[in-house]
Parts: sequence; C-alpha cells; structure tokens
Amino acid sequence: MADRKKLVDMNLTKPSITRQCGLLGLARSTYYHKPNPISEQDLQIMHTMDRMYHEDPTRGTRRYADDLAHEGYKVGRDKVRRLMQLMAIAAIYCKPRTTVADPAKYKYPYLLRGLHINRTNQVWKIDISYIPLRKGFLYLVAIIDVHSRYIVGWDISNTMEAEWVVGCVKQAVARHGAPEIINSDQGSQFTSDEYITYITSLKTVKISMDGKGRATDNAHIERFFRTIKHEKIYLHLPENGQELYALCSEFITFYNTKRSHSKIGKIPPVKRYLPAA
Repeated sequence: MADRKKLVDMNLTKPSITRQCGLLGLARSTYYHKPNPISEQDLQIMHTMDRMYHEDPTRGTRRYADDLAHEGYKVGRDKVRRLMQLMAIAAIYCKPRTTVADPAKYKYPYLLRGLHINRTNQVWKIDISYIPLRKGFLYLVAIIDVHSRYIVGWDISNTMEAEWVVGCVKQAVARHGAPEIINSDQGSQFTSDEYITYITSLKTVKISMDGKGRATDNAHIERFFRTIKHEKIYLHLPENGQELYALCSEFITFYNTKRSHSKIGKIPPVKRYLPAA
C-alpha cells in the first residue's frame, strides 16, 4: 500500500489523482495529500466561517468581515471572498438576483417546485461541503434521496474536480439504480461537460438546478451537512483524510440506519428507503 501511494503524482493534472489511484488499484479514500499550504490563522478563520455559515447562510462578504471582527479577526472583504470561494460557499438570498448574469455553461430549470415527492429514487439531491480538519480541510460530496432522507452516495476529496463528483454519482446509481430527477446547485462541477454528459447518458434522468441564491431549493442536503458537522465532525475534529473518512462512514451508517427523522414519521431513513430492512 505504501509503495503504491508513492507512485501517485499529485503534481500531474492528467491523469487525475482519482484516475491514478484507479490504475494503481488503490482506493482513493486512502490517499489524501495535503491541500495547498495555508496559514494557521486562515484555517482558523475558515473554520469559524464554516460554523457561521451553518448558523446563517445569508451572510455576504460585508457581514462576514464584520462578524469575524467580533471574533478577533481583522479580515477585509476581498480576503473573505477568496476564502468563501475556497470553501465553496456563497451567500443565500431571500430572492434570486435576476439581474446578475449567470456564467454557467449549462443551466437547467428547477423542477421540484410544487412537485409531490412520494417515492424513493424519485428525487436525489447532490451537493459539496467544506469539512474542517485540525490542520487543514477537505470536501465532502453527498447525495440524498429526498423521500426517505437516505444518503445514497458520498465521498471525500482534497479537490472539487468534476471527475470526483461523477464517480460518486456513478457508484450511487450502480448500487441503487438511477433516480428520476437529480437536483444540484449551479456550481462548476454540476455544470461541467463531464457531469452533464454522464447524467444525460442515463436517458431517464432529468437534471434540476437550484435557482441561484435561493435558500430552500437544496435544503435537504444542506440540513444533512449541518447535522453531520454538529453531531460528529465538530465534536471529533479529524486529524487527516483517513480519520475523516472513518468518521463519515460511521456517522452516515448511523444516520441511515439508526437516527430517526421527524419529517418521515420518526423512523430512520432505511425504513422508508428499504421498507423490508
């Protein structure tokens, strides 16, 4: 294992880390190189911003700068904006900014407004979240079945490349079958050629995308991220990727099979997703 890990070249853009691990027969979850060096203070600021985001996702750069000042950090709006981009977070607005042009190459309508969701694999939602480590950070992608709240797929990575996201969706489809609709935000991973090409190749799957800046469009997966952070990750801040993977695996198994949800009749998701379980 150690010898194979040494063969992975993190400086190559092609093939990607994911592809190199696949060629070497190495589970990508066991290989995580450190992200680009970032100062200890910036990491502390990002961890603070992450908690602030889950308290109130409507903060913009001005409010972040003001609130961080109350925490003892003197940070300008330009730096806040850069850290928000690195963390893959954006302010959620009460109404969409219809006058701001969206540079996304592929844009699809939001299909869930008014939709009666009454069966499993009818609607999946997918998103990515920043995950703090003691001395760094990684990203978690997760896919939730809206009807049951069951997490049908997830993975962690040190980068937010489209190939990683598509790989997670492929594994979920292979394990559970394809959904009727898959909903995401308009992030670059979900508007990439690779993601759109794969989803449209499934033929029966419709693509849905959040209205830009809308607070409720992807609320189910956002609530899951808030839950895993507050109930697991913040309490046991992991040292590295391997430890984070183990924590996520443990919690998601608990979340799916043991943790009851009031919105689905106070039963765990598996009871609705797999009624015979």
